[in-house]
Amino acid sequence: MKIQSALPLPLRIAGPVLIAILLAFVLLPVVVVTIAAFNEKAILTFPPESYSLKWFARVFSYPDFQHGFRASLVITGWSSSLALVIGTCLSIAVKRLEFKGKQTLLAILHSPLVVPHFTLGLGLLILVSQASVQRGYGIAILCHVMLVLPFVMRSVYVSMENLDERLEQAAASLGASPRKVLLTVTVPLLAPGLFGGWLFAAIMSFSEFTASLFVTTQDTQTLPVAMYNYVREFADPTLAALSVVYIAVTASVLAFANYFLGLGKILNIEGEH
Repeated sequence: MKIQSALPLPLRIAGPVLIAILLAFVLLPVVVVTIAAFNEKAILTFPPESYSLKWFARVFSYPDFQHGFRASLVITGWSSSLALVIGTCLSIAVKRLEFKGKQTLLAILHSPLVVPHFTLGLGLLILVSQASVQRGYGIAILCHVMLVLPFVMRSVYVSMENLDERLEQAAASLGASPRKVLLTVTVPLLAPGLFGGWLFAAIMSFSEFTASLFVTTQDTQTLPVAMYNYVREFADPTLAALSVVYIAVTASVLAFANYFLGLGKILNIEGEH
């Protein structure tokens, strides 16, 4: 007998109803922002009296958004790629080597998951100010690498847990050098996890705001920081339109990657069927 069928009727009804309420609660802001983005008037009102696409046009024509987008691409590309290289090396070392202080190292590397991002950004700002270091792209990239590194390590480590080491041993026994084993066996088998870690790191870096607010300048401000500065001066639906574009692009990328790579299984958030 299934547990669900053994439950009283009110409990069987209450479960789906509660889930529906929670989903509605989570999705309601997205629905409101999406509808408000089509408001013709230059003020955020809901529901709109008339509809227009002009705010979506402003999203792509506003100079600060264009500059912020380019800066975000630079910072995201470098930080996610560096985090992938560093995180992969650290994951391999943690998985296959035993050394003193291993757990301490893991705790430090995963600390950005529990430390508020504004604390990290403020601390880095104080550090570079005391060292008289200019806040350029390098500081912003360093900050983002620290923030997204745990996500890369998680993805790569899970992939390594599913890696059959006997394949590497077989290649080595056939005369392959350690470098050839790495390039022809290990990396191809880890490729989905590597791409999944890079993708999530890129998304996290591109959308990072609180730490970026402290470590960027006018020349290096990212798109989220540009959005924050915009809302301080204007109250039109442009940000709502930009939010809709961002949600649509992010959801499409994740859905595409999950369909072809199975990111849920890579990150161990989806069970085997």
